[in-house]
Amino acid sequence: MRPSHPRAALPESFSSARWPLWCLSVLPLALVLAGCGNQTPESGTARPVLVQPVRSAADGGSLVLTGEVRARHETDLAFRVGGKVVARLVDAGAQVKAGTPLARLDPADLALAQQAARAQLAAAESDAATAEADRVRYADLLKRKFVSQTAYDARENAARVASARFEQARAQAESSRNQLDYGTLTADRAGVITVVLAESGQVVAAGQPVVRLAQPDEKEVLVAVPEGRLAELRVARNLTVSLWADPSLRLKGELRELSPAADAATRTFAARIRILDPTPAVQLGMTARLNLSGGDVAAGWFVPSGAVFDQGEGPAVWVVVDNKVHRQPVKVRQFREDGVLLSAGLQGNETVVAVGANRLAEGQAVKPMPQEPAR
Repeated sequence: MRPSHPRAALPESFSSARWPLWCLSVLPLALVLAGCGNQTPESGTARPVLVQPVRSAADGGSLVLTGEVRARHETDLAFRVGGKVVARLVDAGAQVKAGTPLARLDPADLALAQQAARAQLAAAESDAATAEADRVRYADLLKRKFVSQTAYDARENAARVASARFEQARAQAESSRNQLDYGTLTADRAGVITVVLAESGQVVAAGQPVVRLAQPDEKEVLVAVPEGRLAELRVARNLTVSLWADPSLRLKGELRELSPAADAATRTFAARIRILDPTPAVQLGMTARLNLSGGDVAAGWFVPSGAVFDQGEGPAVWVVVDNKVHRQPVKVRQFREDGVLLSAGLQGNETVVAVGANRLAEGQAVKPMPQEPAR
């Protein structure tokens, strides 16, 4: 009898007579790899994440806008007639007085037009004098009964037409003389040239801006306000203006003008803040910052925009506790350009993940890296 083997007999399909030798050598390795695939991988090192502490709405909700110092009264000056610019007499930043020449046009065409208008005036004056003499002569002949009333009426009407044409030619000549004077662009008031819009050799049309004249007596800050912060600007009690060139300087301001319509490109509203008692350090074109404070601040907590995520269960944030993240549901009150205002879900003493919230999982080990809140 054949001795029995303790191991179960291999199927006939696994016999060495029908399987190559290399298959039998690879089979144990495949079984080992299959067993490893069923094992749960060990967790790696803690993942570095940027974190920020939760701020209250009073600390994180103050509105700071960047703008430019502008003059309240700015005027684009242009020629009243078209032509070629032959001379630009001022540069940007020049201080000018009323009557100062700013630019000149080529006077050749304007002088020719004035000569033509004078010639037409002389011809009209001669025609008017001749027609008046004929009328006087026909009036004398009518008294002597040598001409009819109809003939006299015709001469009188011709004299009136000639007189009207003479007045028309005189007005055209006066207008032509004015146009020759319009070939020189002058400042209508004292101020500062802020922008130059035309150069020598350029052909400009009548009314095309050439320079921009600003009166530096009243200065204000032009800022772009997001549509979500209009209410804060309207109710703000204190407006403080500071200069980028001198951050220590603090000037008071007040809202003078707020655009009723948003800009088509930026979707922001232009606002002009009058600077009260500006110092000589405030110059046109400087970069200024507007700080709003003293308004009604909504209650809640302020977190970065990247901290809020939604995986289908509503908005939430990752709260870091003992170097691990835990999902905390929150209620969003307002999305703003500088973060998210939350109305519920946090206590105020938490530290949240600021960036990459969608790449984390519940209970995942992290390495917190503090990040300075944006100002």
